[in-house]
Amino acid sequence: MSGILNGLLGINPFLALALVGLLVFAEDALFVGFVIPGETAAVLGGVVASRGHVDLWAMMGLVVVAAVIGDAVGYSLGKRFGPRIVNGKVLDKRRAKLVQAQEFLRRHGGYAVFFGRFVAFFRAVMPTLAGTSRMHYPRFLVFNAAGGLAWGVGFVLLGYLAGNSYEAVARVAGRGITAAVVVTALATLVLWRVRRARRERRGRLAQEPEE
Repeated sequence: MSGILNGLLGINPFLALALVGLLVFAEDALFVGFVIPGETAAVLGGVVASRGHVDLWAMMGLVVVAAVIGDAVGYSLGKRFGPRIVNGKVLDKRRAKLVQAQEFLRRHGGYAVFFGRFVAFFRAVMPTLAGTSRMHYPRFLVFNAAGGLAWGVGFVLLGYLAGNSYEAVARVAGRGITAAVVVTALATLVLWRVRRARRERRGRLAQEPEE
């Protein structure tokens, strides 16, 4: 990874921006995340910005846009070629995780698109699964944009603040973010069920005849 960073530091700033953006985009659109996780590219982009080679705001904006567009392309591919992609050989070794992702999407809908961005495997497949399931695109877009903004800004800032410690931060952030997402998803599920139970109880009380 040090070699990649040194390479990014030694090239034209615009080319460095393009390479980081391409890696983030390709993770969701082309499943490149199975090889190079998108958060690694985002953190590296932040490190490059911390060295003064590119503007921090430009790097954050690029990563966010690349993440959102990559997800949109993944959604379109899923909507058009979903079954062929889901049943393809590239996912054979990850079939158990794919089932988990499909169940997560089925249970949580748009929230799965948002939270899925913070989990490496889910981030790579969730847009395609959302397209395959025919999720209403405006709903997908809202959660996709929100997730891309939070994820892109967060990981680029991690790299920017970490500087030379980017490798340790990338490892810790990967585990920490995953744990945080699990806790947040569980809390969201509990809150949703409590609210649904309250609505159902109010509905039953409203339907009960007055004595």
